[in-house]
Amino acid sequence: MPTYNKLVRDKIPNIITSSSKECRTRILDPEEYKQELKTKLSEESEEYMSAASDQEALEELADMLEVIRALAEVHGANAAQLDKLRADKTEERGGFQERVYLIDVDEA
Repeated sequence: MPTYNKLVRDKIPNIITSSSKECRTRILDPEEYKQELKTKLSEESEEYMSAASDQEALEELADMLEVIRALAEVHGANAAQLDKLRADKTEERGGFQERVYLIDVDEA
């Protein structure tokens, strides 16, 4: 029996049992959950970086977005509040659409 010891999407245990397999799970306490979400974000980021196609990249970005939304809730915000913060920062500092690449800054 393979051992995973990782955070999975809520319906994964049901999907496993519906395929005539058994699995063991447990519910994480809030601090463990926060840490496992951070680990999951890193895992999804690595999967995005190794995506071989645009479709795979989009799938990984969707997974990252789901984890980011869960992390926002852990930090006391919902998806709408997070998006408002993102929009405010974009208004104040801009986004990344113009592909600006900073080379250096003269400190004089």
